[in-house]
Amino acid sequence: MAAIKQTFFQECEEQLVELEAGLLEMNEGNADAETVNAVFRAVHSIKGGAGAFKLDDLVRFAHIFETTLDQVRAGQLAPTPEVMKTVLRAADILADLVAAARDGKQVDEAAWLPVLDEFRALSDDSQGASGAEEEAPPDFQPVLMAFDDFDAPDAAPMEALRTFTIHFKPKRELYANANESLLLLRELGRLGDMTVACDASSLPLLHDLDPDGAYFSWTIELATAKDEAAIREVFEFVDGDCDLAIDCAAEKSDAVESAPESDVAALIQRVKVEMSAESRTAVAPDASSNSAAPVPLEQAASAPSKAEAAKNDIAPPAATIRVEFERVDRLINLVGELVINQAMLSQRIIEAGFASASAVTVGLDELEQLTREIQESVMAIRAQPVKSLFQRMSRIVREVAEATSKSARLKTDGEGTEIDKTLVERLADPLTHLIRNAIDHGLESEQERAAAGKPAEGIVRLSAAHRSGRVVIEVADDGAGINRPRVRDVAIRKGLIPADAQLSESEIDNLIFLPGFSTVSAVSNISGRGVGMDVVKRSIQALGGRISIASRPGKGSTFTMSLPLPLAVLDGMLVATSGQTLVVPLTAIVETLRPKPGDIHALGAAASVLAIRESFVPIVDVGRGLGFRTTPADPLSSVIILVETEGGARNALLVDAIQDQRQVVIKSLEANYCHVPDIAAATILGDGRVALILDVDSLVARSRGDAAAPDFQYAEAG
Repeated sequence: MAAIKQTFFQECEEQLVELEAGLLEMNEGNADAETVNAVFRAVHSIKGGAGAFKLDDLVRFAHIFETTLDQVRAGQLAPTPEVMKTVLRAADILADLVAAARDGKQVDEAAWLPVLDEFRALSDDSQGASGAEEEAPPDFQPVLMAFDDFDAPDAAPMEALRTFTIHFKPKRELYANANESLLLLRELGRLGDMTVACDASSLPLLHDLDPDGAYFSWTIELATAKDEAAIREVFEFVDGDCDLAIDCAAEKSDAVESAPESDVAALIQRVKVEMSAESRTAVAPDASSNSAAPVPLEQAASAPSKAEAAKNDIAPPAATIRVEFERVDRLINLVGELVINQAMLSQRIIEAGFASASAVTVGLDELEQLTREIQESVMAIRAQPVKSLFQRMSRIVREVAEATSKSARLKTDGEGTEIDKTLVERLADPLTHLIRNAIDHGLESEQERAAAGKPAEGIVRLSAAHRSGRVVIEVADDGAGINRPRVRDVAIRKGLIPADAQLSESEIDNLIFLPGFSTVSAVSNISGRGVGMDVVKRSIQALGGRISIASRPGKGSTFTMSLPLPLAVLDGMLVATSGQTLVVPLTAIVETLRPKPGDIHALGAAASVLAIRESFVPIVDVGRGLGFRTTPADPLSSVIILVETEGGARNALLVDAIQDQRQVVIKSLEANYCHVPDIAAATILGDGRVALILDVDSLVARSRGDAAAPDFQYAEAG
């Protein structure tokens, strides 16, 4: 029962996701019958499973919730904004009750009984939600079932059975039209009990065999309650492509009708035995060669017939399985080790001096391609759309809007963007904090919005997308934007920056990420913009990501989180600088080049730029930036890698040489050592050495900060 109960709660999570999605559609005005029915089924399924485990509070609430949804479904209750507000609150409480039941806790009745009162107020007649509360849901009683004859076909009254003798001989046109004899026999077997005999007497010797010929015929004895028309319907798609004769054996039908019950049972058992002994293996043309090949009858019965496919336009749902995450994670780690061993094998072959066209090298290339396909397939298993995470934020918007007496709505984009399942859980807290701040201090009150010519309802937009090999999630609002003069004054008053500091607008915005920064004067259960933002930043950095701000006064603010895809394997370029081997992700590289004397231009005392295609690109000395050396490298004797950051800006990385391009296995530094600035991760090379993987955006951003050389510390966006 414990395993079954765990499965029930897993299914509840899926039902709650469907419930939230359907209610949001209804709240947007899309209350079509299909959406309403889906919402109703979700609540009904949760209630049914909860009854099996005697979860009384969950059953009671879900029962009344279901009754109200049934009124909407029947057209007795219109899904007005007032109704949807109550229904959305009920969905939140239902999720709380499910979580409490899963964790063995109780939810205070004071939290959900008022919603039942609201359901009563919404009822238009005495048979509504009020009556539903007094009507206790039916008690669940286990039903004992016997499975002895579960696999037997539906038995018709014995006096209605008739026996048909069917002679079926396919023509070569039947197979030429992509039909299959065994599938026809499978469909015929669904009509009743049958025995099948195959006649292979027409099969010629091998040297006379025509691969496109049809040499087999079948004689079928079928005991069924159906008539001859039902039998001919099975063969309607091959009409004209076979010889078909159907005879009804009336005397056998009479024998069945007059036989005692025990004799009838013996007769049916004999038919089953004959079918098992003589007809388990039938002969049918092989689809690939049009030649005869034995095919088990059970195998043929498992495939859909052509007639079944033509009459059923609805595709069956894809089969799924539940697998513990630890097993998937172990599989991913093993794939990573496979890539490392493949790289080591490549290194050994190169050292052994094998020619590039040798059989060993060709086989190694095939192994590398196969390894890549395995890695991509395994990573797809762990990927999960952000839809469930985004839907969870809808509740936060409703709660904070109600607490602040503001009108707000969440709009989402890119819900199908897939990220690693671990990111889904670890992003919940940072997103929750950003959305609370967006409503509390980002959006204005209804009166202020009306005075500014804005709609009374504020919009919080949550979006996700893949960009340059990373996941980018944005939280935007159409509120008043960041009050930069106030932010600067607060930072000076708290001693976070000098009073005479010269800061750009972007630098002022980033002050809110400093520890201890806050613009609120009173502590509340809803953080003001800036309260805990340092925690948000650290949470994103712990995931190997960055967070940045863009704000326009009177138009709103956008917080952008950029996170690496937690891939097991990365395509990278191996480069050398100051005696160190580094890996630059290929997703960030635009091109590589060797500069000419006229391409390099000095900028100040220590900086330089690259002239390329009528534009100037800042040069970043990788070896000096990472502290491998203190003196600048000579650009003319170095290699330049032109990279593009997430924001679209281009920079030139200066390295000593390019060694190779290959797949590398990502090893987390945070998990094995600690966070290192400008380094995304590490990897193990084919010769056993450890190489660091560059965080290109972080290195470029810090280089710009170093060039500015400020004499005070302020928060950076990355």
